[in-house]
Amino acid sequence: MSRINQKIDEFCYRHPNFGIPNLMKIIVIGTVVVYCLYLLTGGQSSAISFLSFNLVDLLHGEIWRLITFIFVPTNSNPIWLIISLFFYYYVGTTLEREWGTAKFNIYYFSGMALTLLCVIILSLATGVNYSLASTSYINMSMFFAFAMLYPDAIVLLLIIPVKVKYLAWFFAALFAVDILISLFSLSLSGVLLPIVALLNFFIFFANDLLAWIRRMTGRTAHRASPKTIHYKKAVKEQMKDKGYHHKCAVCGKTDTDYPDLEFRYCSKCNGYYCYCSEHINNHIHITNAP
Repeated sequence: MSRINQKIDEFCYRHPNFGIPNLMKIIVIGTVVVYCLYLLTGGQSSAISFLSFNLVDLLHGEIWRLITFIFVPTNSNPIWLIISLFFYYYVGTTLEREWGTAKFNIYYFSGMALTLLCVIILSLATGVNYSLASTSYINMSMFFAFAMLYPDAIVLLLIIPVKVKYLAWFFAALFAVDILISLFSLSLSGVLLPIVALLNFFIFFANDLLAWIRRMTGRTAHRASPKTIHYKKAVKEQMKDKGYHHKCAVCGKTDTDYPDLEFRYCSKCNGYYCYCSEHINNHIHITNAP
């Protein structure tokens, strides 16, 4: 995975002008135009069905369906459609500013390509002409990328401010529930499409996800270790006897005098020696207990 990411970054560095600038603006405008067409036809879904993707029509020469399905509105309710379009426009443009046009285009179109490939393979394998008329899974993959980059960003859920990382966990739970329901109902497309649509997310953020797993498992092991318990005991005794929780063994600063300073205990020193953030990685390890 890291090698794929490296190749993508190298390609984007060498071709900074690759892709379509302001891609999300084009998608939002196209979706609004299609929705207006939908309203003008009296809300008949069949009127815009020529834009959705399916293998049979593709094989009959209707190649525009490879692209136009991304403009099919994901919601027929105008209020929810406006909210979702505004939200994903914000997410997409933020990602494009963070990554650059080339990398964002690769991310979005790889999600499209994987989803299309999944529908084609399912149609060929089962003989069922599966149709694709929604980018909800692709948009969700884009949102998860945004949540990885800006986990502490605040969004308004109706009128309630919520951190993006909590919203991402909520959507991930909904994803899991949808997959389980599809699994129990033996819906092959319902199981595979969400997973495949997220493959680009797992590819792009493989290193970050592995690092997060290591941190969480390491933190669990740290909390369960006897030494961690001893550290807590030493801190409590220190607070009781001397009036502070932490004191740097190098410079003597305490958390009472410097409440904004970060303190850590060194696991390599023989004993429970505390250091401030300036000296935790810059001190001589004590090998003999006093």
